[in-house]
Amino acid sequence: MKSLLNRWLPVYAGLYIAFLYLPVLLLPIFSINTSAVPKFPLSGYTLKWYEELPHTSALLDAAWNSLIVGIAASLLATILGICAARAITRYRFPGRRPINGLIMAPLILPEIIVAVSMLLVLQRMGLGLTLFTVVLGHVLICIPYSVSVLTSGFEGFDRSLEEASADLGETAWGTFRRVTLPMMAPAIISSLLVSFTISLDDFIMAFFLAGTETTLPIYIWGQLRFAAKLPSVLALGTLLLVGSFILLTIAEVLRRRAERRTQTMGMAIA
Repeated sequence: MKSLLNRWLPVYAGLYIAFLYLPVLLLPIFSINTSAVPKFPLSGYTLKWYEELPHTSALLDAAWNSLIVGIAASLLATILGICAARAITRYRFPGRRPINGLIMAPLILPEIIVAVSMLLVLQRMGLGLTLFTVVLGHVLICIPYSVSVLTSGFEGFDRSLEEASADLGETAWGTFRRVTLPMMAPAIISSLLVSFTISLDDFIMAFFLAGTETTLPIYIWGQLRFAAKLPSVLALGTLLLVGSFILLTIAEVLRRRAERRTQTMGMAIA
């Protein structure tokens, strides 16, 4: 029975990946089609849809807004994630598990419910809907991912390194700045990249909290209502797909490098 499972598991994994990603791979194929209708066979090949993107002012404004929101949200989420991950992995205090569960709650709660709840809270606080409110919403949904990445980094971090620094007379802040942060740098960069990617791709939070401001996902959603705009949307979607893939790949490489570095340092001390 076990050998049968081992034989069919790669087949199942291959079918699953194909079902998940083959529709996505059609995006770059149709983005170079001369026809505005995405269908086979292709009527021709062109890059004019890509060439039009830099000359669309509304797109450039939306991209700039998404860049601002993504950078701000990733920085705030990572800073808060460092504090939360360090507390969860380094200390034992009452309510640690429930608090960790609450931090991870946005992963399982329907995002539209979270977005509507934030909208109601922000309106009751008298805050207008701007890019700032979008940043707040994106921080909320990015923190669980940041904490997951950083918790993995802290758990693989050998505490004897910090103890050795303290034994040599370094202060707690000096140990954190000179020992902990350099060792955690790959995990921190990975958290920044993952959070930025999530913020860049998010639509629901931005839709409810952006007000009159427009981010890239909102811009794409608006363009989809016009059939003539579909090829440009496909081209833009292809660029976003490639960019997200590159950022997530870099984040994973850095995470694995941090894990190997921590294991090497631990073995050297042992």
